[in-house]
Amino acid sequence: MKAMWKGQVLAESDDIVTVEGNAYFPAASINERYFEDSDTTSVCPWKGTASYKSITVDGETNKDAAWYYSDPKEAASEIAGRYAFWKGVEVSA
Repeated sequence: MKAMWKGQVLAESDDIVTVEGNAYFPAASINERYFEDSDTTSVCPWKGTASYKSITVDGETNKDAAWYYSDPKEAASEIAGRYAFWKGVEVSA
């Protein structure tokens, strides 16, 4: 699978875990040059606390467009350290 925004490949991998309709990519598959840390977090009752990263391509930033669980609850342990996308990022096979 591939995650793309503004014509750039943000992540690409065959090792995808799907949870609640979201494709979670391994951390090693992301193209780190497009990502920057964000202070944003959110809490899911069964997955735990998500952290976010903003994506910048060609000077345009998509704030908090990627999220990950660095230390998820046991029920979501399979997505530890994996990244998922939203806010216009296209994920396709």
